[in-house]
Amino acid sequence: MTASHGFLADVTNMFNDAAEILSLEEGLAEKISVCNTTLTTRFGVRLRGKMYTFEGWRSVHSNHPSPAKGGIRFAPYANLQEVEALAALMSYKCALMDLPFGGSKGALKIDPSEWAPHELERITRRFAQELARHDFLSPSQNVPAPDVGTNEKTMIWIADEYRRMKSNDINANACVTGKPLAMGGIEGRIEATGRGVQYAIESFFQTPEDVAKTGLPEHLEGRTVVVQGLGNVGYHAAKFLSEENGCKIVAVVERDGSVRNPAGLNIEALRAHMSETGGVNGFAGGEYDSGSALSDACDILIPAALESAIHDGNVHEIKAKLIVEAANGPITYAANEILRERGVIIIPDLYANAGGVTVSYFEWVKNLTHIPFGLMERRRDEQGSRMLARQIESMTGCNFPQDGADAFLSGAREIDLVRSGLDEKMRSAYGEMSRLWNTSEDIPDLRTAAYIIAVRRLADIYKALGIGG
Repeated sequence: MTASHGFLADVTNMFNDAAEILSLEEGLAEKISVCNTTLTTRFGVRLRGKMYTFEGWRSVHSNHPSPAKGGIRFAPYANLQEVEALAALMSYKCALMDLPFGGSKGALKIDPSEWAPHELERITRRFAQELARHDFLSPSQNVPAPDVGTNEKTMIWIADEYRRMKSNDINANACVTGKPLAMGGIEGRIEATGRGVQYAIESFFQTPEDVAKTGLPEHLEGRTVVVQGLGNVGYHAAKFLSEENGCKIVAVVERDGSVRNPAGLNIEALRAHMSETGGVNGFAGGEYDSGSALSDACDILIPAALESAIHDGNVHEIKAKLIVEAANGPITYAANEILRERGVIIIPDLYANAGGVTVSYFEWVKNLTHIPFGLMERRRDEQGSRMLARQIESMTGCNFPQDGADAFLSGAREIDLVRSGLDEKMRSAYGEMSRLWNTSEDIPDLRTAAYIIAVRRLADIYKALGIGG
């Protein structure tokens, strides 16, 4: 079985575990589990004096509710089974986070490093044409976002091509999320998935009964962390945990090996070194070796690369007490079973990785309302805060302390509102998962709790539509 077939089977098995506990009727369970529609497209682009044919996919796992939401990745290993697995995972992720999206995913089988930027733009625009022509790109039907191998520039190429084809659609900017700020993006989107990982870990450590199951101290400060993959997600998670929570990032695993520092790696310096050299080898702020630090002893392990990083071949070497799935599907179904038997606590991907789609939801809403967050209320909030400060000064006879005054007296900016909204969604979702886990004897872990919440919501939607019994 290939890795992609295994990934799809893993997601299906995790769904089946939840469906069995929920006692869903067999037909309804199957309807929720399978992808509704998948587009396979092969299109030609004339480049470098010849015609090249590219293969791509866009899968809709569920479009109840609509639109379907999910990233597009550009990768040479992309394939249909991986796309369908990721689309299913996105459905469950959106349902768990109570977002009004169905699940979708897309991919183009291409190595972006082999093409110049102007060539990538032509290829991307042709892919966008195919998606739009088959109704797999629309603010009301299917909304992509960046993923592996794509970024905000890719998204604006797609949005611009959609706008050309649908010039009468006033909401055209909302056909993708993860756009540049100048083109309808939202502050905080680039950091969103990594920020969500931070909020997920904070939520865990704010739940003493869950922390007690790991044997870790109750405080997040001082915890040792190993991060696999210092891409966008791993970088921001490591940066925020080290700079804002006092964690020590003791090792980073990358494609060319691992770098370690027991006192804590300087993430900004390491990121700069990687941008310059392409890897962690040679970084002066830590010790390098060509092996993997996944098996290093640590408090928290954050796999933030690709799926199936932890499998039945290496799972017995894992020593972390808490694993946080910042990537999609980094632990196989078989490895998850082994870790659970060992008592290792896992914060699952459909929750820990949900920061990106949550902030994408905020961006989509911003585009549909055509008004920036905070525009209407910021100055009014500032006036109210200043009036309250004057009243406090009048009542106490003391001047309002300058330390922290700016934060209290200033109205919320868009980035403040985005982070506040993301924090709220992450906290509330974790609270639901934890309560279910701790009050139901037949729910063995947080992953099963997350799937049960998600699947129950999807089942209720199908039943309300008359599709389920």
